[in-house]
Amino acid sequence: MSALISIPSCFLLSILLFSSYLALVESYKLDPEVQKQQDADRVIRLPGQPIVNFEQYAGYVTVNESHGRALFYWFFEVSHDVEKKPLVLWLNGGPGCSSIGYGEAEELGPLLMQKGVPQLRLNKYSWNKEANLIFLESPVGVGFSYTNTSSDLLHLGDKITAEDSYAFLVNWFKRFPQFRSHEFYIAGESYGGHYVPELSEMIFDENKSGPKENYINFKGFMIGNALMDDDTDQNGMIDYAWDHAVISDRVYHDVKTNCNFSEVNVTNACNNALNEYFAVYNIIDMYSLYSPVCVENTSTASATNKHFWIEGASPKLFSKFKEWFKKPAGYDPCVSDYTEVYFNRKDVQEALHANVTNIGYNWTHCSNAINQWNDAPASMLPIIRKLIDGGIRVWVYSGDTDGRIPVTSTRYTLRKLGLQTILEWTPWYDYEQVGGWTVIFEGLTFVTIRGAGHEVPQFKPRQALSLFKHFLANQQMPPKAF
Repeated sequence: MSALISIPSCFLLSILLFSSYLALVESYKLDPEVQKQQDADRVIRLPGQPIVNFEQYAGYVTVNESHGRALFYWFFEVSHDVEKKPLVLWLNGGPGCSSIGYGEAEELGPLLMQKGVPQLRLNKYSWNKEANLIFLESPVGVGFSYTNTSSDLLHLGDKITAEDSYAFLVNWFKRFPQFRSHEFYIAGESYGGHYVPELSEMIFDENKSGPKENYINFKGFMIGNALMDDDTDQNGMIDYAWDHAVISDRVYHDVKTNCNFSEVNVTNACNNALNEYFAVYNIIDMYSLYSPVCVENTSTASATNKHFWIEGASPKLFSKFKEWFKKPAGYDPCVSDYTEVYFNRKDVQEALHANVTNIGYNWTHCSNAINQWNDAPASMLPIIRKLIDGGIRVWVYSGDTDGRIPVTSTRYTLRKLGLQTILEWTPWYDYEQVGGWTVIFEGLTFVTIRGAGHEVPQFKPRQALSLFKHFLANQQMPPKAF
């Protein structure tokens, strides 16, 4: 008898569950035109790509109709619980460098470049295990992003980059409205120390005064090895280089005696001292002091390792030296060569819906089309302080073997904020090893990652994923071994 009773009970339960499912589907039902746009951006499978358990989309979002400016993005849904997980925008810096080439393909994305073969491999420490991820190539002239008004490339700077990135987000949410209610965060590194706070401020201000339909559920940002303050960033580079036995006592003395990093103009004495300082980084990797440099003798390698030079970028003094713009190599110093080969393949571009206008130059990690930068504030600290006071979550992290924006610079910079210390310098743990140290200030958390270079997720992927997870949860880094 009990078996006969259980059958209709199970049947009723099935009906209820199915009704709930239909209601859920209906709540996420998209306008046919929106669904069509999403379907057009869906990436089915890239050449040399392994099978994945998440959806991915890529394509263009127009940010200025009259000029024909469009930014290229690559979006990965989280590998589970898509509807519940936050949405994160990742921005690399430069200025002028690609979030696709560095962030996605070599650092924290789910599909990383393999060395030696034009294929992709799964990243078991991908950040899309914790969040839905957008990688954006910004501004126009970077990667696959383009403008139909060539004079736009002469008027780029921090302000227009923030404005176009904001326009991208507003229009992206129109294309993907199901993510509008998700908690939204921004993360980035290097010159992202400018991009991320500036875009964050724009969202913060527009959320208060802009149209309600453009409201973004913005909660916080995280920046790593980030350019934030010209004075402390440059002073910290010199101090770090001397303290890590990179430069001699004489070079250190000459730079400190002859250079004023609060000034833009370079004296002859300062110029000579800085030339000696930068010369050291032609033989070792500024971005990771203890990693090898790429010595492969190929035409691709030699092209990749060239400097790109954008006049007027921050910091105003160091950016006068071409060595400042040397491209990062990373833990595997030659993998970037294979990335450039891969993204210049026609079949790859077709799969990504990229280069639809036949851009007149090759895809590169850092733009050769941008030569001029027109505005760059000397310090991001006023913006960061404003956002902290506004209740925005702010985390700053630093790989401690980076000579480009070293941990010394970041500590000098954060000291300028004058925030009250809540938790003193404390080790955090990655399993049974110290992963780094953390300081919790009032309104800001600072984390170091032990043994990581400039691009932290590339050097310490497991620890970087732990950092990301704790940032999203706004939880203290693991305080003891486990």
